[in-house]
Order: sequence, then C-alpha cells, then structure tokens
Amino acid sequence: MSHQTGIQGRCFLSDSQLSAFTCFVLLQQLTLGASRKASKKWDQEYDSLVLPLLDDDVPCYVLYRLDSNNNQGYEWIFLAWSPDHSAVRHKMLYAATRATLKKEFGGGHIKDEIFGTSKDDLSLSGYKKHLTSQAAPLPLTAAEEELRQIKLNEVQTDISVDTKQQTLQGVAFPIHKDAIAALERFRDKKINYVQLKLDAEQELIRLCGTEPTELKDLPMRIPKDTPRYHFFLYKHSHEGDYLESTVFIYSMPGYKCSIKERMLYSSCKNPLVDMVENNLQIEIEKKLEIENGEELTSDFLYEEVHPKQHAHKQRFAKPKGPAGKKGGRRITRPPGEREEED
Repeated sequence: MSHQTGIQGRCFLSDSQLSAFTCFVLLQQLTLGASRKASKKWDQEYDSLVLPLLDDDVPCYVLYRLDSNNNQGYEWIFLAWSPDHSAVRHKMLYAATRATLKKEFGGGHIKDEIFGTSKDDLSLSGYKKHLTSQAAPLPLTAAEEELRQIKLNEVQTDISVDTKQQTLQGVAFPIHKDAIAALERFRDKKINYVQLKLDAEQELIRLCGTEPTELKDLPMRIPKDTPRYHFFLYKHSHEGDYLESTVFIYSMPGYKCSIKERMLYSSCKNPLVDMVENNLQIEIEKKLEIENGEELTSDFLYEEVHPKQHAHKQRFAKPKGPAGKKGGRRITRPPGEREEED
C-alpha cells in the first residue's frame, strides 16, 4: 500500500466480518481500535454499535457493514469522526489518511461516506438525514430559476387533441373524449362549468367535474391541495347589458403541490387554452391564475373581466410656434375669384 510518511492513526471496524488481510493492510498505518459483531439488521443496532466507539477527544474511522450488496460484495458506510475538541494535529493526521484508507479498503464497497464533528452527525438519524439531503434536488438560484422558466417557455408543441408533439409553447397532453364532450356542451351553453385535471401517468387531460355553478359556488370548486383548470360561464350585467363571458381559471395552490405537478400544469396550460379557442371555437373573455378560491369574489371577477379605464386621457398638446411677433396672415383665394375682381 502507498504510505504517507509520519502519519499514524486508528481505525475502528464495526463488523467482525472484515477480512484478516484487510486488517493486516490497515495496521501498516492505522491501528484496529475495536470491532463489534452484528446480530440483527443493520439499522436495529446501528446506534448501539457505532456511538460507543466515538471518543469525545480523539478522531477515528468507522466502517459499518450494511445488509445490501453490490457486484463487489457487501456495501459499507464509511464514517469519519473528527470531534471539535480534538487536537488540531490529530485532525490533520486523520484528514491525511482518509483517502488512503478508502483506497485500500476498496472504494467500490463504500456506499455512503459521512463526516461528523458531533455524535448526532453519525447517529442513525444523522445518517438518514444525510440520505434525505443527498436525494433532494439542489435549490435553484434566482438566475437558475429564471433560466429554467425561459427554457420551459421556449418548448414548442403541436396543439392537437390526439397528439403531444412539441412544436408550440408548452406540453400538449391529449384531451380525453369525455373532457372534449363536456367542453362542447359548455360551448353550446348546456352547462356553465367544466373542471379539468392532468393524468400524469397516462399523459391525458381528463374531465373532473361539470356541476352547475353559480358565482357564489365558484370558490368551493377550487381544490386546496392540487392544481386544476376551470372554465366558467360568468353571467352578469355591464353598463345595462346582460353578458355571458367565458372565464378560464388556472388554480395552483401555492407550494403545496410537487414541483412535477407545478411544471406539468404550467406547461400544459397554454396548449389547452389554444386548443379550446381554435379547435372548439370557445371565445375566452378572461384568463386568470389564482392560488385559492377565496380570491374569486364578485368584485374581483367583475373588475378582471371589465377593467377600469383611465377616466381622463391626456389631451394632445399642439406644438407652439417660434417665439416673437407673428407674421401677417396670408389669404389664398381661388383663381376664379381673383379674375372677377380684375
């Protein structure tokens, strides 16, 4: 094995099944401090085997065998213990031997590696937190999020009832025949409300409900924990005229939904609206995006459909002439009048 001159250390092995050969190799630089025999599943006695090996003042390495296998044999957890109160020299020595130990033991056997300065870091709960953090997607910076949105909007999809090819904005999921039939009835004013949902597994837009809905009922139709698309026939009066306006509502209840749901619903929205307007010939008066149904008050909907115009528009200001005395007024007469005077 390759030596790192002048470096000594200790190695605590948590399972007696580590081969004698491996122990011999490690003893050239690192001393076997202790070993423990496992008798239960790895997670049932993890804390009782590992935590007593951790000295409050002295660093060490712990190799803990899991029950799982890969193509090289059993998988192990490699724990590097470097307590805050240990001497700086000890910390440096262990940092220097870490790579060598992993190489000689066999990196292919090591499934996870954890570095800890407190016992909580290397406990079973600490290990599980480590696995959770490793699996979680890295948070996006503001610039990365903006770039992701730009790329999402640049995706082009072919709007079609039967295809989901990408040639216009978004991702066009096919619309189930029941949903199309409901939208046609909505267009013909046989019903006044349609709710649609995404079926991510089947990659379809499905019908969710067509309950008769008055304006006062609309907030109750908005789910609090999942996104939906809504088409509502808004019956109202405006400046003395009775109107029936189609309102499209995209409800997304904040961050209660998964990232996948948010992305899918956002991407499918524009192709759905375009298909409804172009293929089904439903004229949408207003498109809204809300987080919860409480926003859908009568005043809010009226002001969205009929936004207030500026009462006073700035009058066009006629440019002023050059400063100073104005010249005499010139009168131009038709040629016929001039000849008569002569």
